[in-house]
Amino acid sequence: MTDQTYCDRLVQDTPFLTGQGRLSEQQVDRIVLQLNRYYPQVLTNKEAEKFRNPKASLRLRLCDLLSHLQRSGERHCQEFYRALYIHAQPLHGHLPSRHTLQNSDCTELDWGSENHGLSDRGPMSFLAGLGLAAGLALLLYCCPPDPKVLPGTRRILGFSPVIIDRHVSRYLLAFLADNLGGL
Repeated sequence: MTDQTYCDRLVQDTPFLTGQGRLSEQQVDRIVLQLNRYYPQVLTNKEAEKFRNPKASLRLRLCDLLSHLQRSGERHCQEFYRALYIHAQPLHGHLPSRHTLQNSDCTELDWGSENHGLSDRGPMSFLAGLGLAAGLALLLYCCPPDPKVLPGTRRILGFSPVIIDRHVSRYLLAFLADNLGGL
């Protein structure tokens, strides 16, 4: 079921789509116009007129359209689903083929079911870790072993505890106190 093509899906969804009251006449007309007017053009003008003919019943026109698309190929079926999504999104969400795809064991479609170990800690934990990493990177970058190389870096590091978490600021202040005492 995971290798289901758009044509296979259309065969599966046809009874649902042609059911009484599923698609209104305006929705079918918009879908036909989408398939006729927009790139890639799936229906010719003559075909679009045939499927929009108000003299024929809506169910008959829809059945003819769906069977025409199934005969036309995969790309045409894919464009139909795109037009259906644009013009009848609530109905698109209730299609039988979508429920089949959502219930399958396909991992490409099941992104949200995986548990992530760190996601339960919240955004403050992430920001604290990011602050710690940025502070340590700044410390390593701005404080070379020779303090005469960049004398102004201590002033920059003096303001960094304002940004970084309070636990890290104690260590930075201790580092500054040790270095300033040696001057």
